[in-house]
Parts: sequence; structure tokens; C-alpha cells
Amino acid sequence: MIIIGVGCGPGMLTEQAIREISRATIVYGSDRAIELAKSYIPFNCTVKTIDDFKNLDQLAKDAIILSTGDPMLAGLGYLSGEVIPGISSLQVATARLRIPISRVAVVVAHGKGHKKGMRDTVEEVKRGKIVFLLADPKFNVQELYTELSALPEPLKIALCENLGYPEEHILIGDIHSPPQPTEAIYSIVIGNF
Repeated sequence: MIIIGVGCGPGMLTEQAIREISRATIVYGSDRAIELAKSYIPFNCTVKTIDDFKNLDQLAKDAIILSTGDPMLAGLGYLSGEVIPGISSLQVATARLRIPISRVAVVVAHGKGHKKGMRDTVEEVKRGKIVFLLADPKFNVQELYTELSALPEPLKIALCENLGYPEEHILIGDIHSPPQPTEAIYSIVIGNF
């Protein structure tokens, strides 16, 4: 199977990804991933929406699995098979904010990982890293901001919503006046940048 990153928004598929998708006979992906790749999926290809992510490693060997963003950034890169990278929200956020990726620590706070995500964010900020936090809509951003406000150094906060989409917007504030998420697709950049 081939796991293909479709980018974090429209128009972010790589040439390699397009080439593989255009040869596919069966494609799996979330509705969002399929939408991002649909213009390259062959007419006679079977397309299936992924509703259950538990048994993906049991799919056919010739299956193409679409992963939003890059499969290796909180995506489907854990599956066995070839991985074709995509343009991630991390890459887009750091480009928009002009932050070298080498200064960034990535923290994923999805599902049951909210508390760990908060702890990891605080620890990375204490180490002087800029944190790129991938969270889900249930993540308690206000609780994180409260924990971060106890740190001695001033912190900048960039809330990145719908990166790569026409409705993309980035709100910048500080720990005393932090931006609040209003969209389901968002990430937060925290640190001295």
C-alpha cells in the first residue's frame, strides 16, 4: 500500500503524489483528503471513505491511502507501506510566520493526548523551543494558556486556522491576550518568534 500526503489544503499535492494517485485502482481517505485529491483520482477508481481507522493496515497491498497534510506529522505514516510526503500544516505555518523549522518542537494533542500535549508544550517552551501544537476541537486551549502564563518569559501566540485554504487566517497575540480558536482545523505556534 502507498500512504500519500495530500497537503493541508488545496493545491498542495506534490508531483509524485499526483502521479501515484492518477494510477490508483482503489483509494481510501477521509472526506477531506479525498476532496483535496479528487481531480487526480481516475474515473474508474474505487474510492472509499475511511470511517474506522483501526484496521487500515489490513487493506489491499495495491491500496492508496490518502492522509491530510503529511503522513508523518500526526498522520497515517505509521502504516506499513511506502510513504509519499505532503505539504504539512507545520511547513505552511512556519513559512507564513517566517520561523525556521529547526527552531520548532512539534507537539500533538489529539484525542486522549490532551494532558500530555499540555505538559509537553510547557516543557518545550521552558527549553526555549517554539512549539507547533496540533490540537483537536476538544482541546482546552484556555487551560494551556493559563499554564503558560505562569512562565516568566513573555510568549507570542499565533493561532493558525484553515491553513492552505482560501479562508486561512493567522491571529497573533501574546500570552496575556491570546487568540482563541473558532474553527475545527487549527494549530497554535507558541514561543519567542
